[in-house]
Amino acid sequence: MSKSVVVAIPIVGFLGLLGLGLLAPGLAAVLDLALPFFGLIALGFICGRLTAIPEEGLAWMNFFIVYAALPSLFFVLISRTPIDELARWSFIAATLGCTMTMYALATVLGRFFSGESAREGAIQALVGAYSNIGYMGPGLTLAALGPQSIVPTALIFVFDNMFFFAVTPFVMTLASASRASLGDTAWLVVRRIATHPFNIAAAIAVAAAWAQWQPPAPVGKILTYLSGAAAPCALFAMGVTVALRPMKRVATELPALLLVKLVVHPLAVWLLLTAIGGFGRVWTLTAVLMAALPPALNVFVIGGQYGVYVERASSAILIGTIVSVVTVTALLYAISGGMAATGAFGR
Repeated sequence: MSKSVVVAIPIVGFLGLLGLGLLAPGLAAVLDLALPFFGLIALGFICGRLTAIPEEGLAWMNFFIVYAALPSLFFVLISRTPIDELARWSFIAATLGCTMTMYALATVLGRFFSGESAREGAIQALVGAYSNIGYMGPGLTLAALGPQSIVPTALIFVFDNMFFFAVTPFVMTLASASRASLGDTAWLVVRRIATHPFNIAAAIAVAAAWAQWQPPAPVGKILTYLSGAAAPCALFAMGVTVALRPMKRVATELPALLLVKLVVHPLAVWLLLTAIGGFGRVWTLTAVLMAALPPALNVFVIGGQYGVYVERASSAILIGTIVSVVTVTALLYAISGGMAATGAFGR
């Protein structure tokens, strides 16, 4: 696919959304949110395609996002939350259960359509279940639903990542011809979970909320500045990162995996949370939005780490992100119209 064609894809999609907003005034409020959000991704994508800066140039921006900006956002908002809201185990069980179900479904579909081994299947499962909850999640939920959304966003991020950080190494170890020790794998899992900056920030924020402690004013200002940079930097960097990934092969199983990720996953979360009831509008819609996000950039990173499914993971992220412009915008429109607030069960 030529550079000009690839660059034109997000531009055409962006202009299409803008034209839709002009033709359908009722979409104006939704597009006020969706266009800047996806516009930042498109801007990063276009810059990544048109400039010759090597990928190594992203290293410090990614470090800033992962180790400074997003952890600050988590701390600022979670630390101000009443401690009882941070221990909603029924919400955690429901959302994590849906993620695990999508992982199993994507594993079956990937095997059915491609007949790949368990190692490839582990990455296919990530395509169908692992949302871009780090770079896209906080920015979108905060913009769409306000500060009350950051606690459910953080809970989903922490527990979904704990699941993926745990299940992938174990599947790869069990499927490997030269198996590593299960003890070594378990220690790797614990270390990755315990040292992830988002998890550390969330743990410190929970402790601060429990103690009802806030940092001194100068430190608080620094955290506020960093929080404000989190979403725009993450979205721009995501666009650049996707642009720099080669798309040489579109897998036969990709349509089924993206259907699971972009449609089945949010629908399952919506149905389950509204069937249980009692979570409230913001928490329910936050979970649905997080489930509706395209495959995470980590899918490519994990594939590269194990030398499995790398090119197809790259294509899945690129195509999934482009398709999500339509699916996520449609979901935002449904939310704005109240259609996703109570669900099929009227709760």
